[in-house]
Amino acid sequence: MVEKRSAVRDYLIIILGAFIVGFSIKNIYDPQGLVTGGVSGIAIILKEKVGLPLWVTNLAVNGPLFLLSLKLKGWKFVKRVLVAEAALTVSLAVLPEYAFLKDDLLLTALFGGVFCGVGTGMMLLCHATTGGTDTMAALIHTRLRHYSINQILQVLDGIVVILGATVFGVHYAFYAVIAVAALAKTSDGIIEGMHYAKAAYIITDKKERVAQEIMDMNRGVTLIDARGAYTGERRDMVFCVVSKKEIVEVKELVRRIDPRAFVIVSDVREVLGEGFMEYRQ
Repeated sequence: MVEKRSAVRDYLIIILGAFIVGFSIKNIYDPQGLVTGGVSGIAIILKEKVGLPLWVTNLAVNGPLFLLSLKLKGWKFVKRVLVAEAALTVSLAVLPEYAFLKDDLLLTALFGGVFCGVGTGMMLLCHATTGGTDTMAALIHTRLRHYSINQILQVLDGIVVILGATVFGVHYAFYAVIAVAALAKTSDGIIEGMHYAKAAYIITDKKERVAQEIMDMNRGVTLIDARGAYTGERRDMVFCVVSKKEIVEVKELVRRIDPRAFVIVSDVREVLGEGFMEYRQ
């Protein structure tokens, strides 16, 4: 029952994510003629040149790709992609046309990328994509194994962007790069988490006192067995994960206890467990 509820939740997230992507394409990218690659870029070009509705192009291109994927990969691989593709097609058909960002290419690129990144990230979290050039790249990869899927995808999207530049102008292609960067950054944040923390690796001769004071901050501490490559001496390394605000306190207490301590601080994108984010049920 829990697994069934989880699947239903995932499909709802996929549909919502697809509608957010559809909103970005229809109400932000398309009114300004901003082509960022993919099937959506092809749809915007065809709408400009021959007046073909966005949803028709999306269905016409993704339909055959889905059938081919079904034949090569099987139903288990493509069923969530089908839901995402269908939801995106519906969103492009039913969402009202309105230009939210008129005559401002920079805002179009930034906010279009953010909205599209949010929707894409939501779908990727649930193991789905809207197909299009992603699916095309995966299918081409079955024949061209010496190229990665990402390399093939970059070529396909690059071709679409170049076609868009020939229709709308070269400077639109430069704004498309901004949109793609915003999309990638936003989707990465959705997938990898926005709950940043800091990890500290502390090499000190006073590990017991340092560990105790960090534990007094209600943070866990792990002692890692380490050995110096030059001296060959074995010593414990203190490891902890704290919030961005707490790392200042950790550095201060280490400096106070052992000014000779060696401290490495690194960024942590997401932390799951007690004291941080709980695991998804």
